[in-house]
Amino acid sequence: MSADNLKTHTPDDVEPGDAVRPGHPVQVSRYTVAARINHWITALSLIALALSGMALFTPSLFFLTGLFGGGQWTRALHPWIGVVLFFSFAGLFLRFWKANLPAREDGTWLARISDVLRGREERLPEIGKYNAGQKFVFWGMSGLIIVLIASGIAMWDQYFYAFTTIEQKRVAVLVHAVAAVCIICVWIIHVYAAIWVKGTIGAMTRGKVTGGWAWRHHRKWLRELVGTRPGKRPPTPAE
Repeated sequence: MSADNLKTHTPDDVEPGDAVRPGHPVQVSRYTVAARINHWITALSLIALALSGMALFTPSLFFLTGLFGGGQWTRALHPWIGVVLFFSFAGLFLRFWKANLPAREDGTWLARISDVLRGREERLPEIGKYNAGQKFVFWGMSGLIIVLIASGIAMWDQYFYAFTTIEQKRVAVLVHAVAAVCIICVWIIHVYAAIWVKGTIGAMTRGKVTGGWAWRHHRKWLRELVGTRPGKRPPTPAE
């Protein structure tokens, strides 16, 4: 079947077994347009914050302020970009927190991390919409963004100078810097994993994945969409 004849499914119009029929590379809806816009606003905000924050952190990176119109503009914009990040990620959190709750298969997935790294999907348990690694990124981002916004407010003298002491501001600067380094590391892991698992970036740009991709990487989630059970195994789909 040619790409022009592919049928696109959403969770409401997938028929049992339809997305897993050999030779029928059905596309499965994974993210709505609103979710994708929400994700990219968060991603761009985080990148802007990282660049502006590094520019303010050390003189050796001060040249990065040129991306924001100079030192004064960078200092003024940085906290407001943080506000955008906070509310944008809050939208993602409300959308996806349930799908990122711990599940029984997460422990098995982590115990078989060597198979994950070697791409031996057949040795892994059936995974829901997100695996344990993706859940780590989600909850890590959630916690670190709260730390960053709280410590950032303590440092934001233009509006909150009177609410914190100089000692508290010093602690906030240290906490903010450590949390920033940690969230950049988590972001790097997130991007690397998205590139490593072919088809993942397409899910967040086009909103769809092939039935084969879903079957290989998130079989439990696919079963929930198409209404099949582990005891009733449909054939492995074509990519």
